[in-house]
Amino acid sequence: MPLILRRTIAMKPSFIRLPMRPALLPAAGLASLALAVLVAASRAPSSNPVERGRYLVQYGGCADCHTPRTLGPQGPVPDTSRWLAGHPEDLELPPPPKLKPGPWFAVTAGLTAWAGPWGVSYAANLTPDVNTGLGIWTEAMFLEAMRTGRHMGTGRDILPPMPWQGLAQLTDEDLRAIFAYLRSLPPVRNRVPDPLGPDTLPLYE
Repeated sequence: MPLILRRTIAMKPSFIRLPMRPALLPAAGLASLALAVLVAASRAPSSNPVERGRYLVQYGGCADCHTPRTLGPQGPVPDTSRWLAGHPEDLELPPPPKLKPGPWFAVTAGLTAWAGPWGVSYAANLTPDVNTGLGIWTEAMFLEAMRTGRHMGTGRDILPPMPWQGLAQLTDEDLRAIFAYLRSLPPVRNRVPDPLGPDTLPLYE
């Protein structure tokens, strides 16, 4: 998938425009590719649920969107102090670009915010922080969310590019392992912004 890059490598908040075929909109391109890898990885055995979950999360590339970047000597690298903590609450973004008609969506250089026909969505905080992450989630909520594409299993729609459709194909055992790994992470307090609608107003109030 070709990228139209701007001077975002220095991690200035900005959006990158990407072409997207309409038929692939729910999976959002890169994320669906990561899930194809994740489903394939589910065949590898492990007796430790946390280690199994770590393997699936890392092999599936979950950190690509859910971990902010920091600028290192060799360029942008994952910020391990905010591993899987989602879109940074203190990152001020410009308004999303106005996309011309056609198969387009836009993404920030750090891959934590995405804009498209649905509005603007932000990568969630997956750490077990009680107030801003998955701290109050139960295992049953997590499995139901991954099966139905609804927040906490019964709430709002989970928006693109989160490829829950692929995660729904994993076994209950693998989803439980992923949840066990996420619960083992250090909690990071980071309140991710609420999603915006196509009019850039809050999508859910």
